[in-house]
Amino acid sequence: MTCSHLVAALAAAAALLVACAAAQPAAKPSAWKLDERLLTPFWRTSAMRGESVLFVREGASEPPSAPLIYAPTRILSVVSTSGLVTYEAGSDYVWDAARGRLTLPDGSRIPCASPAQLRRKHGTQMFNLTHRDGGDEILFGASTEYLDMQVTVTYDHRRSAWPSPRSAGSLPKALERLKQRRPLAVALLGDSISTGCNCSGWAGVPPHQPPWQELVRLALERRRRAAVTLANFAVGGTDTSWGLGEIGKVADAQPDLVILAFGMNDAAGRDAPDYAAIIGKMIDAVRTRRPEAEFILVAPMLGNPDWTALRHDRFPQYRDALAGLCGKGVALADVTSVWTELHKRKRDFDLTGNGVNHPNDFGHRIYAQVVLGAVSR
Repeated sequence: MTCSHLVAALAAAAALLVACAAAQPAAKPSAWKLDERLLTPFWRTSAMRGESVLFVREGASEPPSAPLIYAPTRILSVVSTSGLVTYEAGSDYVWDAARGRLTLPDGSRIPCASPAQLRRKHGTQMFNLTHRDGGDEILFGASTEYLDMQVTVTYDHRRSAWPSPRSAGSLPKALERLKQRRPLAVALLGDSISTGCNCSGWAGVPPHQPPWQELVRLALERRRRAAVTLANFAVGGTDTSWGLGEIGKVADAQPDLVILAFGMNDAAGRDAPDYAAIIGKMIDAVRTRRPEAEFILVAPMLGNPDWTALRHDRFPQYRDALAGLCGKGVALADVTSVWTELHKRKRDFDLTGNGVNHPNDFGHRIYAQVVLGAVSR
């Protein structure tokens, strides 16, 4: 990794950290209730719940439209991301089977963006988010900008082939503790995705869904009827190098299970062998002081492929490198593979929380689905 690459990576990460921290509102009481159906891996069921879409008017001759992951056999609901507004079939939306897209008829109440609304002129945002086409910058959503434009769709469909996330490693001790309903202490170290940035609970807006790590904790408690605690040491804008310097705090928490969730900020400049070597050093550092601890290594979502600051080819390389560290007591949570397939079927702005590198509520649930799968192996 060259000095110039490192400087660029740290500058980009620092800018996003400032924006994320500045945007976080004061905490509000949560009205969100855990629904286990939302945490069932969507690729294993014929019921899609709360898939996020963003309608865009891309031409004067075509109505605004958005793709769905699967072709619906029955649309059950289209609602605002807040859950407070329910839209009506026919007057607010139509499924165009020929085009395989949801479309908006004239007079629809559903939000619709123009391509220009998803871009900003150079120099008008607090940091550089240059689009890969060399034109204007990508719109950065510091808080709920994308949530406000998106809606969610619940529908039935005929299941079709979906590549399963890569499976590697196992967590026999953690699983046995849960089976015996013994307390499980979890510690998390990661970047802004793991602080909860851009989920509705973090933003303090309806439906107040918690971030992925809290979804995991809540689900484990309910499913196993065991006390699960979470010590979250994640900080926005950070990478594995920072994480190695902070790993002592994780060991001090005396966790039974450690989740390491880095990669988004590393992808600006760190190659896969270096990334994996640092993760390996984190594991070794914890094991020195907590030999019985087990680990989940999270291969991250993909960033916006149109953002020039990221080396997008590194995400699958990171996943494969993490898989090489797995075995008994170290398991992989492969969000990367799920997101890769999502990008084949949907646009990034359907899935994003901030326009470049954070998930929305739907994405946080996908994180939870994949991590919970790693725990069950």
